Amino acid sequence: MEVILKDDVKGLGYKNDTVTVKPGFGRNYLLPQGLAILADKTNKKIVAENIRQAAHKADKIKGDAQAIADKIGDVVLEIPAKVGESGKIFGRVTTLQLAEALKGKGIDVERKRLSFDQEPGSVGEYTATVDLHREVKHKVRFNVVAE
Repeated sequence: MEVILKDDVKGLGYKNDTVTVKPGFGRNYLLPQGLAILADKTNKKIVAENIRQAAHKADKIKGDAQAIADKIGDVVLEIPAKVGESGKIFGRVTTLQLAEALKGKGIDVERKRLSFDQEPGSVGEYTATVDLHREVKHKVRFNVVAE
């Protein structure tokens, strides 16, 4: 089943991408949630026209995303967590904590755009990926430290 995504769907594609999905996933999740529309001739023409009209806006959005990535640069964040004697974390470090640490540095990033490269389980240095734009992804280093 071919669908056109109306919004970014993690692990599937970005807005206005035409993707092939299993019929059940399309009918039962993507279409009812308003995340996609059927990829028929009419909808493909409409999306192509919308893309043409939004081309100049896309350059600005990409530029803004690149500016945020440049602002993040090589910053290393400190994430405090409750830690046991062996160095293991009680609970877990979340993308919300990472987003708030970035906000403390003056960089506003939605937590949904953050993902861990390796799930933090103990004290140490880790990296996360910030998905700012389909062409702009940036690595953020952070240290998990004892509270």
